[in-house]
Amino acid sequence: MDGGGAGGRSSQEADAAVGVRIHNSRRLPDFLQSVNLKYVKLGYHYLISHLLTLCLVPIMVIIIVEASQMNPDDVRQLWFHLKYNLVSVITCSTFLVFGSTVYIMTRPRPVYLVDYSCYRPPENLKAPYDRFMKHSQLTGDFDESSLEFQRKILERSGLGDETYVPEAMHFIPPRPSMAAAREEAEQVMFGSLDNLFANANVKPKEIGILVVNCSLFNPTPSLSAMIVNKYKLRGNIKSFNLGGMGCSAGVIAIDLAKDMLQVHRNTYAVVVSTENITQNWYFGNKKSMLIPNCLFRVGGAAVLLSNKAADRRRAKYKLVHVVRTHKGADDKAFRCVYQEQDNVGKTGVSLSKDLMAIAGGALKTNITTLGPLVLPISEQLLFFATLVIKKLFKKNVKPYIPDFKLAFDHFCIHAGGRAVIDELEKNLQLLPLHVEASRMTLHRFGNTSSSSIWYELAYTEAKGRMRRGHRVWQIAFGSGFKCNSAVWEALHYIKPSTNSPWDDCIDRYPVKLVS
Repeated sequence: MDGGGAGGRSSQEADAAVGVRIHNSRRLPDFLQSVNLKYVKLGYHYLISHLLTLCLVPIMVIIIVEASQMNPDDVRQLWFHLKYNLVSVITCSTFLVFGSTVYIMTRPRPVYLVDYSCYRPPENLKAPYDRFMKHSQLTGDFDESSLEFQRKILERSGLGDETYVPEAMHFIPPRPSMAAAREEAEQVMFGSLDNLFANANVKPKEIGILVVNCSLFNPTPSLSAMIVNKYKLRGNIKSFNLGGMGCSAGVIAIDLAKDMLQVHRNTYAVVVSTENITQNWYFGNKKSMLIPNCLFRVGGAAVLLSNKAADRRRAKYKLVHVVRTHKGADDKAFRCVYQEQDNVGKTGVSLSKDLMAIAGGALKTNITTLGPLVLPISEQLLFFATLVIKKLFKKNVKPYIPDFKLAFDHFCIHAGGRAVIDELEKNLQLLPLHVEASRMTLHRFGNTSSSSIWYELAYTEAKGRMRRGHRVWQIAFGSGFKCNSAVWEALHYIKPSTNSPWDDCIDRYPVKLVS
């Protein structure tokens, strides 16, 4: 604070000195320095975005002026003209009615997000840094090199002291088992669903579509069957269980539910996104397989979607776009997040050193598809002009990076790790405020896999920042390798739901993170 104050005083003194010099020399101000180019760009963006409107206004004015000058004889003559061309009028009307009917019948049905709920585990499952390291040491499975590696990863991870690990990992030695994994899954899924049904005032029997995604735990009966059994869902429910699809599976599940809602009218869809840690903790010494132990934590979310027109008034968001990118055809991308056994037969998930480069390539492909759907025409023209100059004139022009801040008000970047958030902040030229939700989610809850984007959305709501018309970009990365995006539009000013995961701590955030 003192340094900031000193900097402010120095700046003010410098400004004052500059002001004196300009006044004494009687020179005009330097407009290139005094005009903020940001506002010039915003002006250009506004002009191009409203170009059609600005062109139509003079035409409408001319039509209105001409119509106001018509006398009764002109109106009578127009009527006679239409009267004796009745066939043409009927034909045109028929085509108009037919075209309108076809459009109404074939247009995509809007999909609304009525509400969602994120699971907050009990206090006894918290795993502070010191306890995590002590337990890792006492298990006897890790050598000194591996313990030091985990210590360094945790120090740089961006995780705080209030993240959660499953109950089986709190014992010494740990007690991973099928029964413990089922218990973890039930606590997360049922905890988030109980809160969702209570907040949305929806009965389980009203649910027509159920999609569950969990990458590493896929028992028989499935997780979706566990939910059907618990809540006694109806017998004709369309249920799906997605496995092995990584941290981006939450957006895939939303996309699947959206497609199902286009086919089945007047119904609800529930999407449950979670990950299971109990049976997937790595107890070996291979460095690339130890990283998930340090980052992944307990969490999950349940989302209620609807295609009912009556739900628009109470819904929080409308789904605008889903864009999915799959780089699995490339061998490096396919193996960069890979479940395997180490040289002594211990199973874990290995993360490749090429992960960030592969994620960057997947993101580039994804936003190339998403950009034309969401960016204002001004940004698209600038990007196209730069591309033409580079290709036709062989000029060494720096590629123009579209300003996605003009398309979105909020960014929910998958909290996969500190490096992921840093890279997206840098490459998309975002401000610290835009990545605050991602950083704080990583700090408070860790990497909760596919559900992390919902904790981030809940953070934004808890801060009171979501207004009507705001657009949200959810970006998720996952094994395969995949990059998926979902775009939502807020339908009104949104308050946090009851029992939000941030209820007990939002006033303490944002916290300052150690570099």
